[in-house]
Amino acid sequence: MKKHSARVAPLSACNSPVLTLTKVRGEDRPRENVVGTADGQAMVGGAGVESGAGRQRLRCCVRVTAVQVRKAIWGVAMVMCVCSSWAGSTQLAKLTFKKYDAPFTLTWFATTWNCLFFPLYYIGHLCKSPERQTPKQRFRECCRFFGDDGLTAKVFFTKVAPFGLLWILTNYLYLQALRKINSTDVSALFCCNKAFVFLLSWIVLRDRFMGVRIVAAILAIAGIVMLTYADGFHSHSVIGITLVVASASASALYKVLFKLVLGSAKFGEAALFLTIVGGANFIFMSFVPVLLYFTHVEYFTSFADLPWACMCGVAALLLAFNILVNFGIAITYPTLISLGIVLSVPVNAMVDLYTCDIHFNTVRLIAVCIICLGFLMLLLPEDWDQCLIELGTKLRKREQPAEPADGGNSSGLNWTRRARTSMSTFTH
Repeated sequence: MKKHSARVAPLSACNSPVLTLTKVRGEDRPRENVVGTADGQAMVGGAGVESGAGRQRLRCCVRVTAVQVRKAIWGVAMVMCVCSSWAGSTQLAKLTFKKYDAPFTLTWFATTWNCLFFPLYYIGHLCKSPERQTPKQRFRECCRFFGDDGLTAKVFFTKVAPFGLLWILTNYLYLQALRKINSTDVSALFCCNKAFVFLLSWIVLRDRFMGVRIVAAILAIAGIVMLTYADGFHSHSVIGITLVVASASASALYKVLFKLVLGSAKFGEAALFLTIVGGANFIFMSFVPVLLYFTHVEYFTSFADLPWACMCGVAALLLAFNILVNFGIAITYPTLISLGIVLSVPVNAMVDLYTCDIHFNTVRLIAVCIICLGFLMLLLPEDWDQCLIELGTKLRKREQPAEPADGGNSSGLNWTRRARTSMSTFTH
């Protein structure tokens, strides 16, 4: 089996490793001219081989189980961290706007912190990688992601700058929506971006059509309409819902275009890309907050009056969230990371209920549940129906009494079938 380099967008085959154990079988040819002592030694030798194979099989099973348990434990920790960072950044941004109403300045400030991605990645590279490279060597190697010529001016303006604008637009629209509606509705509606990713991937990337994901997309759209109805179609809430749906659409467009134009990136390449986005934001977009300051659109009296604690908290939590989402798949399952995003909805709901920023009626509750259900349906693997069929078959076999085997032929068929299942799962 060839070793594949880890990617930020992993294949579904990497989600659940399959270990195939082959049965150790002796020669089936009859031995005629063998004395009884030789027969006894052969029997003892065969028993020793079978015993050794059994112990090896047991050790392999225990090893795989231990790896899965450790990965699941890391997954639980990752779910809590992703949920806390995303919900915390949303609530801190809401608190920041009560002291300093400047969504674009906060977007610019938080995006600038992306410059820390590659330095943090390089520190991890020094700690984990046996081949330690200098920062310049690692930088040049990661620059190959952009092509044979590396990061040139043409590559920057054609392949990096558009994604930087989409990044800023996504965050700016999200923060603008927080100014209009409560954080629970914003976090729930933003979960629709996964449905938009599926629709765009189906249209643009020609991904596989899945009926369950179409149903999930319909549920997401129905939840958006119901949330709008829950507030009585007031202009204030309609504008806020429109802003967060536009933010989710921009996020989906960012992901689909990234896969179309640049493909999937390794960890170091993703860290370098986000660092370049942060640096470009600081260099080319710094004039916008200055312009908004002098036009009194996002005005502050002095630097001492700015809520630096809240602003740095939002930027740090967003940085932690993006690190966990991009690099968390190295230690746990990608589905668990996505689960942490949807769990931020009830966390925001509890905070909003405690601060009296939201009134839960039946329509709003049903709408939020429908959107979260659609999000969870989108997490189903592509072969989920086959997995259900195989599970039902195994359960029926357990309920039926065991039938006597027909010898070596039936055993060989069973092992062949198991090997085919493992291979089809891996090559999916």
